[in-house]
Amino acid sequence: MDLDDRTRVVDVMSTPLETIGASAPIREAAKRMRDDGISALVVTTGGGCIVTQSDVVGAVADGRDPEATAVRDVMTEDVETVTPDLMMQEVAAMMTMYGVKHLPVVDDDYVGMVSSTDIAENLS
Repeated sequence: MDLDDRTRVVDVMSTPLETIGASAPIREAAKRMRDDGISALVVTTGGGCIVTQSDVVGAVADGRDPEATAVRDVMTEDVETVTPDLMMQEVAAMMTMYGVKHLPVVDDDYVGMVSSTDIAENLS
């Protein structure tokens, strides 16, 4: 991968950060992701959780009711995070190492999200 060596997370991250409550039904998460054209939301639990399209699709494929299943029941916990000043090459390596497509961006608090799509769009 040949990203511009000056490209940092802050240059490509999605903002404002989109969030959802842990008790919200996964149907709401799916609707928000569709309507906002995004594929992950940070869950406002106070500690490193996200819900992704894959989490929601997996739950529905398993026969779970999208209205009765809460985000907390399918979210990914203890996700890795990155800082806004991190170089995109490092982010790409982290995504590969951890097998993830989304990393919340943290600068004292959550400030954005960076995805594998952001990396792909910024290849030089």
